[in-house]
Amino acid sequence: MTGAPTSDTRERLIAAAADLIAAAPGEEFSLRAVCDAVGVKMPTLYHFFGSKQGLIDAVVEHGFDLYLGEKSSMESSGDPIQDIRAGWDAHVAFGLANPGFYTLMYGKVRPGHSPEAQSRASNVLRALTARAAEQDRLIVPSEQAAAHILVANIGVTLRQIILAAPDPLLSHTVREGAISAITGKGARSDNRLTAAIELAAAHPEVLGKAETQLLIEWLSRLSKRLQ
Repeated sequence: MTGAPTSDTRERLIAAAADLIAAAPGEEFSLRAVCDAVGVKMPTLYHFFGSKQGLIDAVVEHGFDLYLGEKSSMESSGDPIQDIRAGWDAHVAFGLANPGFYTLMYGKVRPGHSPEAQSRASNVLRALTARAAEQDRLIVPSEQAAAHILVANIGVTLRQIILAAPDPLLSHTVREGAISAITGKGARSDNRLTAAIELAAAHPEVLGKAETQLLIEWLSRLSKRLQ
């Protein structure tokens, strides 16, 4: 006699669906194949997820769990702009390593629908742009800055997934263009203090993490006094 469905069965169904999606990114997968992989009947799958979309939503949430798990293991540089750079690179790397997950997380669009799990990743970026705004490092509102970075980051990642080839130069160029757009680095190139702040933030290895943060703090104070 078969026992009642358990939470372990639910996790195994998600894992099976994730494996099928990873094996053929962008292609449809069969609910029957998911059930066969786990050794359960279709009613069990519907018991947990209600529909195929319910299962997809659970896989998307699982993808964000993996993504945020990787991001949480990253050490902060202590500088929000540099952390945005690192977050951008981590975002692209995750997409290229997990195209099946990524296309579900950011490539499958339903008008008016945004997966709840997606907001968790967006909140990490919003926190960074809010810190940058507090330091007077932005020329646009922090929410707008976060949106600008995110949409550019997604576009670059999807482009590389579509081409099935990494393009580090494209990613770097678009990343720096997006950062310049929110910080005004290009438009304010005559401001030597601002230029020095952004240069230090972009290359913390030159002085060291603690020294770079101290330099940025000093230069920021001078910049505010001279405005």
